Amino acid sequence: MSKKQDFYYFQNFMDCAEYSCRAIHLLKDIMTQFDSAALHSRLDEMHEIEHAADRKKHDLLNTLAKAFITPIEQEDIMQLSQNLDELTDKIEDVLIRIYYNHITKIRPDALKLVDVLIRCCGEVQKLMEAFPEFKRSERLHEHIVCINSLEEEADKLFIACMYDLHSTCKDPLTVIAWREIYLYLEKCADTCEHIADMVESTIMKNS
Repeated sequence: MSKKQDFYYFQNFMDCAEYSCRAIHLLKDIMTQFDSAALHSRLDEMHEIEHAADRKKHDLLNTLAKAFITPIEQEDIMQLSQNLDELTDKIEDVLIRIYYNHITKIRPDALKLVDVLIRCCGEVQKLMEAFPEFKRSERLHEHIVCINSLEEEADKLFIACMYDLHSTCKDPLTVIAWREIYLYLEKCADTCEHIADMVESTIMKNS
């Protein structure tokens, strides 16, 4: 396989990571300038990003199905592609839950979680940009460690958010709604860590 064909897979990973970054920045914009009346149209914006990311994943899988030789194991390519797609899906899932739970006001601590996710998705994007040189790059380990640290930060924030929610909110329906939203925000951070772990595993296999 030529270097150009090899690079196709890494470029696809980079493109999918970029879609995740677009999605999380859109989520931040929607939650910061929150307008429940406009939420349906904003949901359409998010779905366009998610759908474009899906197309990238399917393009990769179609190419992979015809490939005899790949730069890393086919199973690893499939899993990493799935994890990257899942990250964008999970970000959309947050907005879907804000929508169908009829949220009228955004809790400030949720925005703190989103800020961590923006940094986390940014690190995933940098990780994918460095990934083509995984046999020589020293930056990969730094990005992996940073993603792991940000996931831990998100976990701590998640616990604090849940504690405050149960301490201050007396409406059971509101508690149920925000518990679900916080959970999906935390799942976004977990997915970032899964991507980092997958890259780390791939490096070890090919070292």
